[in-house]
Order: sequence, then structure tokens, then C-alpha cells
Amino acid sequence: MTVVNSSSRVIYVDNAATTRLDEDALALMFDLQKNFFANPSSAYKISRPLKKILQESREKIAACINAEPQEIIFTSGGTESDNWAIKSAVLSYLNERPNIITSAIEHKAILNSCAAMEKVGCTVTKLPVDKFGEVNPADLQRKILPQTKIISVMLANNEIGTIQPVKSLAEIAHAEGKIFHTDAVQAIGHIPVDVKLLGADMLSASAHKFNGPKGVGFLYVRDGLKISPYIDGGAQEFSIRAGTENVPAIAAMALAFEKNCRDMNQTAKKISTCAKVLLECLKSNGVDFIVNGGENRLPGHLSLSFRDCEGETLLHRLDLKNIYIATGSACNSRQTQISHVLQALKVPEDYIRGTIRITFGKENSCDDAKTIGKHLIKILQPCQNQQFLIR
Repeated sequence: MTVVNSSSRVIYVDNAATTRLDEDALALMFDLQKNFFANPSSAYKISRPLKKILQESREKIAACINAEPQEIIFTSGGTESDNWAIKSAVLSYLNERPNIITSAIEHKAILNSCAAMEKVGCTVTKLPVDKFGEVNPADLQRKILPQTKIISVMLANNEIGTIQPVKSLAEIAHAEGKIFHTDAVQAIGHIPVDVKLLGADMLSASAHKFNGPKGVGFLYVRDGLKISPYIDGGAQEFSIRAGTENVPAIAAMALAFEKNCRDMNQTAKKISTCAKVLLECLKSNGVDFIVNGGENRLPGHLSLSFRDCEGETLLHRLDLKNIYIATGSACNSRQTQISHVLQALKVPEDYIRGTIRITFGKENSCDDAKTIGKHLIKILQPCQNQQFLIR
């Protein structure tokens, strides 16, 4: 995304952290906030349009993932959806010491939910990944226990973009009579997602990852799967998620999602080209780096590790040029320890600290990629020769 403000040109390539709010979605939110302020649960006539908007939003989202409208539950975002999926699957079985299976490279919303359940008596099994960040379905087959209640493996990783073999994993889970959940927060709106084809029983999504507003998302729950309420109170969201619905945000999410799905192929082609231009620029100038994750990853998503460098230093040097990237996961931006994802991939020691994440979005261009490459080369070539960036 290239933004022009009052002072300088900005290149934003941290779209895996959050995306720019779609202009049409913003206009819709403003209109609803200003002109449709009633509570959608009220009985009078000015609430009826809001009830209709909620239902239409549910239908739009369901259509985008080949689900039924009643299978879409609105939440505050991916973190809530992940917590709800994990905890609802095991809390009723604590006397059985239930088991949760997940992968070693999940988002902290999953891993910390699992850790919280360990404290109350659950066991957690973490599946390893290969050097490309993929789970081997055979490992899942070997690890399933009689007391396993839920298996949760993300559709696409937030740090390296690797797309997991979720369909195969879900088939294994179902053959053993287990619930399968996937954290699709990073994938939704960027690659085709068909819940029936994937075989997911539950799926998490967050609007701000696909040009919707922050603070809203959804949890897909397969029809017939009963989950316990996550927030107790009124009868909203089929009586399992209490609280007055944020109609403007929900409607904006549905609109942004619908637009992203419509333009998905075109956007994927464009940002994949941006990523290719950047990689070719670095390679042709002799920069020493590795690309984390295999070829099967999200379009426009690059996790790059540079030899004998510090990712945080690269971030700040690019920041001075109004280029905005990430070091691994934005959720870990205040922490200095090495990412659990990079550790699971066994990134070489002389590269691992020099990891940055560049994620192109639909507002970016190949010129942006060339500019990023030019500045990285200026920073890296003398540093890799003289190791100025080593701490």
C-alpha cells in the first residue's frame, strides 16, 4: 500500500498484521453509525432494518465460504473465535483429562488457549512441522488419543504464510470421531476457502485481515455441532454469544469480505508478482538471505532471514525511509526472543535473528517492491560484509 500524507510517501507492507479499511466498508460503517443507531434486538420498527442487515451480512459471509447462514457466529475477532473453539470443546470433559492436538507453529491465540486449558487438567500435543512449516498428516494419525477432543491446525501461518494440508488433517480427525478446527484468520479473503471442501467443523476469521474493520470477526460452526456459550447474557447470536451486535462493523466486514473474494484471483496475481520482483532484486544484487516456508504459501507473503543481521534493526532502518514491515509476527513485536515458528522450522542460527516479514497487499505495486529492494540492498550489503548489524 502506498499512502501519500502531508509529509512523505509511505510504503506499507505489513498486511499480515492488519490491512487498510476498504473505502466502501468505511462509508457503510459511517452511514450505519449515523443513521441506524437502534438496537437490533428491539421490537420497534426502526430496529427492523438492522435485523435485516445482520441477516444479509450473515448470508454474504456464508456464501463466501460455502456455509449456511446459521453456521456463522459474529465475534470480536480471531482471538475470541480461537479461544471459543478450543475451550468449548474441552471444558465439559475436564474430569476425563481431555487432550487437545495442535501444531507447534500456531498463533498465540491458539497456543495460549491450549496452555490455559492445561492449567485446568487438559493435555496438549503439539505436532512438529517440516522445514517448510508443514504438518505431516501421518504425525497427526499417530498422535490421536482416545481422550482427544479437538484438533486445531491453522489454514495458513501468520509468520511464514505456509498453507497447511487441512483437508487431509480434517479427514483423519473425522475418521477418529474428533472435532477439527482451523484458524483461518490469515487465509480468509486471500485464498479460496470452502468449509465443506476443507471438512472443518469450526473456523476462525478476523475482519481486519481482509480490509474490514478491527474488533469484529466470526466463528464458523458446522450445523449440528453444539458448542457452549462463550459470553452469557441475552439471546443474541442464537443464544450462544450474548451482547448487542456491532451492526456497522459486521456489515462492513461482510462487504469487505465479499469484495476481496470477488477480486481474489486478480489480487493474488498482482501481489505474487510484487514478491517475485523483490526476491529477484535481492538475488541479483548478491544479498545473502533465505526464504522461510515452502512454495505453498499465501500470495505476496514473504518471511526473509538475512545472514548476520538483526531483523529489528532492519525494521527501524526501513522505518526511517517510510517503509513499514514486520519482524516475524506483529503479535510478538514487543518481545525480543526468537519466534517459536522460526525455531520450529530450525532456521540456521546465523540467519534466524535477521528475519523480517514483508506482506504485500492489493494497494501495493511492483514499484513498491523495487523501492523496498533498493533500500534493503543499501542497508544489507555493507552490513553483511562487515557485520555492522550484529549485536
